[in-house]
Amino acid sequence: MTSAEPATAETTSRASIRTAADRGSELDAAQAALAAEHAAIYGYGVVGGRISDERRQEARGAYDAHRARRDALQRAIRDLGGEPEPAAAAYALPFDVPDGAAAVRLAAELEDRVGAVYADLVRASTGARRRDAAGALREAAVRAVRWRGSGPAFPGLSEKRA
Repeated sequence: MTSAEPATAETTSRASIRTAADRGSELDAAQAALAAEHAAIYGYGVVGGRISDERRQEARGAYDAHRARRDALQRAIRDLGGEPEPAAAAYALPFDVPDGAAAVRLAAELEDRVGAVYADLVRASTGARRRDAAGALREAAVRAVRWRGSGPAFPGLSEKRA
């Protein structure tokens, strides 16, 4: 329907269906981002237990940032008509974390994973929620670079490996 066409029951109905589908996709993406935040919070608990004293404050800042994003996502999911999924009791780590060096690698991996789901939320959302998701993607990418010392050209997207 263009702005010059009058709204009819049929066009209004089609628009409502499209909006409901979009909201469902946005809700799914928000739930996925919430799940990633739950996992990141758990992971940073492990990071905090193994990280060197010099980087402990950085880990605490990331932990707090993920908790704040989790809380915002829970509100967004309720606004979209959903019920936020609770955190699991525990999460499988992608590798063993016996020392500080492994904790740094885990922190970078957590940020990469969070960034990827926020990229999906950026694609699925609009308006303020999209801006928030883009901000979360940017924050995760910056933290990943700080942990790793370098970063991909396009954070949140799968990179081709040579």
